Amino acid sequence: MLKNHIKVAWRTLLKHKGLFTINILGLAIGIATALVIFLFVVDELSYDRHYKKADQIVRVVLKGKMNGELIKEAVTPGPVAYTLQEEFPEVLQATRIKSSGTPQITYKNNTFRDQKFAYVDPNFFQVFTLPLIKGDLVTALQEPNTVVITQKLASKYFGNENPLGKVLEFKEWNQRYTVTGVINDVPANSHFHFDAFGSMEGFAAAKEHKWIESGYHSYLVLDKRIDYKNVEEKLPKIVRKYMGPQIKKSMGMTFEEFNGKGNDIGLFLQPLTDIHLHSDFADATNLEPGGEIKTVYIFGAIAIFILIIACINFMNLSTAAASKRAKEVGVKKVLGSPKSQLIKQFLIESFIATMVAMVLALILVMISLPLFNDLSAKALDITYILRPQVLMYLLILGIIISFLAGGYPAFFLSSFAPITALKNKFTNTGNSKGLRSGLVIFQFAISVGLILATIVVDQQMSFIQNKDIGYEKDQILVLRDSWMLKNNEEVFKEQLFKDPRVSNITMSGHIPAGPSYNHMSSIYPDQDSDAIRRTVVYNIDEHYIPTMGMELIAGRNFTIGEGSETTNLIINETSARILGFTDNAIGQAVTMSIDNEGGTRQYSVIGVVKDFHFKSLHQTIDPLIMINEPSSGLIVRAKTSDMKGLIATAENIWNDFKVNEPFNYALLDELYNQTYLKEQKMGTILRIFALLTIFVACLGLFGLVTFTAEQRFKEIGIRKVLGSTIPQIITMLSFDFMKLVCISFLIAFPLGFYLMNTWLQDFAYRIQIQWWVFILAGCITLLVAFMTIGWKSFRAASMNPIKSLRTE
Repeated sequence: MLKNHIKVAWRTLLKHKGLFTINILGLAIGIATALVIFLFVVDELSYDRHYKKADQIVRVVLKGKMNGELIKEAVTPGPVAYTLQEEFPEVLQATRIKSSGTPQITYKNNTFRDQKFAYVDPNFFQVFTLPLIKGDLVTALQEPNTVVITQKLASKYFGNENPLGKVLEFKEWNQRYTVTGVINDVPANSHFHFDAFGSMEGFAAAKEHKWIESGYHSYLVLDKRIDYKNVEEKLPKIVRKYMGPQIKKSMGMTFEEFNGKGNDIGLFLQPLTDIHLHSDFADATNLEPGGEIKTVYIFGAIAIFILIIACINFMNLSTAAASKRAKEVGVKKVLGSPKSQLIKQFLIESFIATMVAMVLALILVMISLPLFNDLSAKALDITYILRPQVLMYLLILGIIISFLAGGYPAFFLSSFAPITALKNKFTNTGNSKGLRSGLVIFQFAISVGLILATIVVDQQMSFIQNKDIGYEKDQILVLRDSWMLKNNEEVFKEQLFKDPRVSNITMSGHIPAGPSYNHMSSIYPDQDSDAIRRTVVYNIDEHYIPTMGMELIAGRNFTIGEGSETTNLIINETSARILGFTDNAIGQAVTMSIDNEGGTRQYSVIGVVKDFHFKSLHQTIDPLIMINEPSSGLIVRAKTSDMKGLIATAENIWNDFKVNEPFNYALLDELYNQTYLKEQKMGTILRIFALLTIFVACLGLFGLVTFTAEQRFKEIGIRKVLGSTIPQIITMLSFDFMKLVCISFLIAFPLGFYLMNTWLQDFAYRIQIQWWVFILAGCITLLVAFMTIGWKSFRAASMNPIKSLRTE
């Protein structure tokens, strides 16, 4: 009997190929979208959970404020980790990471610079359980100048040779490191990714007892029975005990006096598994850019909503199709089919359609995952979905959808008396109509909200691209590695400057976008040490400001002919305001800390540069000073659009020096764009999700129009006989649905405004959501909805009225 039911169900579905195709396509798209987002959410929530001690590990972070400046850093002073281990028995282990960028590593004739290096404590791999392929976990980093590398790096340098005992040369540090271990590549879902881990035993600065100089990522392993909050409550005493004396020495005030002036510095703990999604610390202090829990919530909500919309549409279309089968039900009942047999038949049809949609959804996931991975910078794998447990959940979901979609024809139509079914005498109740109307409003509220979100994200990205950032980022060539030329760096600069395509060249490693030197110091006006503030320090020459296209709003630039400039500095507008130089900053005396032992140096302000953005637009502009002590690195301004030709010339000049080092470069405008790559990709993903959502919602609308047209088939015929035109009938069928779409705006607009305004709060510099954005989102939705309704309404209105009015 079951085999017969399946055959009949399959034949029935194929009999209505058009509706069947639309039905399973909508459901498949909804399920596929939800599955892709499910993979994304699972991956985001899985960060750092693969470490065996993940639930015990916490990161120590620094928070506070000083003279009104908020401080939130993921790095701490060097002694913090082991001091806490010594002070608290609850701390079982402590370890540190000191990120050291991407140094140039040489082995024999192979030189590379794209690998990330970090110093770590000898017990690092006992805390972060990254399994060693070669070497000893306990002793690998016990000795100075030893390094553990990843399998990928080992293959890159040594091929099939045994890496253990091989020596890697770090020329810029004038050091050699012996390979003592090889580990698997760091998993993608980790908050740090390094290719080489050098022993902290050979890093002299790590042994210094400096409590007011940060730079180390510190981690603790706590006793399983201990709540990290209990340990956190004890940390203020540690700060006062160890940091207090050094604050007094460097700032000339006791810790109590420091706090009494409204300042506050403290250590806090953050669970390891919270780092990826819950880190709002200064970008420069994070090991890597993290994710955002808000993005997880947004995408999770989209997945749930589009799945609900797809399921609703599937049910609506199934209902519309079933309404035409009343006579079939009547005939079967007259011929003796019991109600239970009819129920089985409808449910099996629904289940087959659902399973076909499920299979199609998995195919769509496999096809779309590479694109999504590219947009989200992920490496998601469909094998997670193919796990038995996940497949079981999908099967349960399919059964639920099948039951809900097949419930109407199975239990409603099969309950009619044969004569009622044969005469098609059943009506759409008010409750049913109200439910359908509510579902349409819900669907389009979500669709309009996503369209609104997409427009706002695009506007903010356009604002970022076109905002006056205080410097000219176009046609700027950045040569960070020019220091490798050593004594020839100045010669290289002079030869490159002779090229007619070059407008200006400056020597500095400070770049306002992308990776840059990160030099901080503390300054205060004249002798007023109570007004001390931390500031960013740029080491520049006299060509930096004109090369970058910056504007001096007061005073002068550094010049060669003005005698010694070593005691002069240039400040930005924010520094002038914070230091109290509101009227005239020129000639004002500024004291800058030069060490943590209380050493200072006096400077005189000779210029004020207009504020420029040297951090993301997520953050306000910080105080900045410029001193005339150029650092290595060249920044070239071109006066030609032939950047490829200029780069080729620069590379040829570089090769003439035979430094046996690769020529590397970057373009400043590309570095700037990369700063907002995450937002750009989010905008693209939102556009795709918005299109899919409104497409699936329109399929549901198509189903409702189909259902309504079937219900009002005779009415349409009568109206045509009485003289109604096709436009009048289209208006009649469309009006109620377009009204529901308009009602959905009342939900979508305020909710969309609230959510997108909340998203914009992450930007210190942002757009204001304008009224026309809502009009545009509404017009797009109405146009798409009317096209969907109008097409089906036109077909219904074009039918020959004789077909609907003939005697049955």
